[in-house]
Amino acid sequence: MRVNALDHVNIITADLDGTARFYAELLDLERREPPPPLTSDNAQWMYDAAGRAIVHINSLDCPRAYERDVTPGPTGALHHVALNCSGYEETIARLRARGLDYRVNLVDAISLRQVFTVDPNGVLLELNFFAG
Repeated sequence: MRVNALDHVNIITADLDGTARFYAELLDLERREPPPPLTSDNAQWMYDAAGRAIVHINSLDCPRAYERDVTPGPTGALHHVALNCSGYEETIARLRARGLDYRVNLVDAISLRQVFTVDPNGVLLELNFFAG
């Protein structure tokens, strides 16, 4: 057994449309309808450029295979979601244009620039930009 890659992150929100718009506008993820039995009224899947549904966004009343209480705000034991990204300058410009708070961290030893920001639901995002 081995882990090949991060498959997806699931975010449960009271603002399905606003959360999907955030990920589409900031990270250029493509918003698509989820597979049945989910509907566009209770879920949106956000796809990367390679066609992978890496962020699943569900409404509060979306049916779930594993039910558990979810409260708005910080994500409990999950500290952040890290995404491997490109387009550092464009990302900074988008954050500034939207008036979003962010923090930059440099990891010189591995030529990495990290940008930390928070989505509309309090999910901390770590956007990683490796020098190529």
